Amino acid sequence: MEMIATNVRKDAAIVVLTGAGISADSGVATFRGPDGLWEGHRVEDVATPEAFASDPVLVHHFYDQRRARLLEVAPNAAHFALARLEHQWAGSVLVVTQNVDDLHERSGSAALVHMHGALNSGWCLACNARFAWSGAMGEGARCPRCGTVGKVRPDIVWFGEMPYEMERIDEAVRACDLFVSIGTSGAVYPAAGLVQTARYVGAHCVELNLDPSQGSIFFHETRLGRAAEIVPAFVDELLAG
Repeated sequence: MEMIATNVRKDAAIVVLTGAGISADSGVATFRGPDGLWEGHRVEDVATPEAFASDPVLVHHFYDQRRARLLEVAPNAAHFALARLEHQWAGSVLVVTQNVDDLHERSGSAALVHMHGALNSGWCLACNARFAWSGAMGEGARCPRCGTVGKVRPDIVWFGEMPYEMERIDEAVRACDLFVSIGTSGAVYPAAGLVQTARYVGAHCVELNLDPSQGSIFFHETRLGRAAEIVPAFVDELLAG
């Protein structure tokens, strides 16, 4: 197979979409297991506005646990490879992640959009402020901006809510020359539809995944394997050109 690096201009605009598969090699649990549960919970019980309204104690406990686990994991070779690509590539590189962990930041990525929010961010429903948060949140959390207690929630995009910065993401995808999807299932929209936009505007589309995604037919190339192995190799190809 001809290496994609030989076909990409050295100043090409690159958009990278990452999903749970890129963090799996760091020990972060993937979104759902084969039984349909998310770390032992029904998604409807921990990842919807309705769940938060009906049982904030359970929802806070769930995200407090996940936030604590971030201290036990570290970025892997795939995260570091993307940070290296951003800093060494002559063109623009934007990483759009569906993940709510902070492994991209900790590996050095700066051009980054968390379209589904972030575990280390809080959102006050009283004053609409968003702010950095570490440690447990709980239903008694106080907003650092307005001081209101009991109105702070995880700054996570739940089912039924609109992902963040979609206009910026859409503009970047429509302007990109190379679209790369890493560790995504292709099952969650609107992220799953980005490859169709990229292909429509003429970008070369590459999938790096453990298994073919549901949208594999839209990619020009699919490379299978663990993210920590195939992503660094792919970045090496691009930079060596």
